[in-house]
Amino acid sequence: MNQEILKLKSNTYSNTEESFWKGVKDCVPTLLGYLSIGFAAGVVEKTAGLSIIEIALLSIFVYAGSAQFIAAGMIAMSSPVSAIIFTIFFVNLRHFLLSAALSPYFRHLSPWKNMFVGSLLTDETFGVAINHLSNKEFGSYKWMVGLNITAYLNWILANIAGGFFGNWIPNPERFGLDFALPAMFIGLLVLQIVSQKKYFVDIMVILSAVGIVVGISFVFSGSVGIIVATILGATIGMVIEKWK
Repeated sequence: MNQEILKLKSNTYSNTEESFWKGVKDCVPTLLGYLSIGFAAGVVEKTAGLSIIEIALLSIFVYAGSAQFIAAGMIAMSSPVSAIIFTIFFVNLRHFLLSAALSPYFRHLSPWKNMFVGSLLTDETFGVAINHLSNKEFGSYKWMVGLNITAYLNWILANIAGGFFGNWIPNPERFGLDFALPAMFIGLLVLQIVSQKKYFVDIMVILSAVGIVVGISFVFSGSVGIIVATILGATIGMVIEKWK
């Protein structure tokens, strides 16, 4: 019965499904972050001794800024391949949380379509998507593909460009490229807080998450702190909303 209701709702929604090009347009505000961080990643990867082809392949198959920066550093130190793979996997564990948060909006899609949407999900596209879907019951597959593909192609091109010009920019932090990604996420967070207008809950979640990250980081790695803070922060926000 539930499956029939879900199918009926998804069929009704498909008549008003947002277009691929709408997803491309909604991705535009994040492109500066992709271009600057991707460019910086290409510079670092070139400095680590990777060729343009290797930089392109790394951006195509890994497609994760923090993981690529770490991989470049480990490659420069001649770390074992197994250690690099394990580290990248551990750093990217947060993607399980991102996918889990978006999955309810795409439960009307087939498993293959869900896999395609999830395989290109990043921190940035998640930020745009969760803000866009906050007041919706179903997410548009075409819109999500447009968002993901635009981000993906820009990331690859930015990495390759950084590899080409890496010899002339040995210190990308000097130009503030390292702050572009945090600045973009601050903007997305502010937009979401303003749109939901749950200021007390949002502030308490932010303060709790920051405190948890700092505390956990003294004992474990920063990646573990982020995962724990995400889970506990969301739990704290839910409890506050129910008690309020």
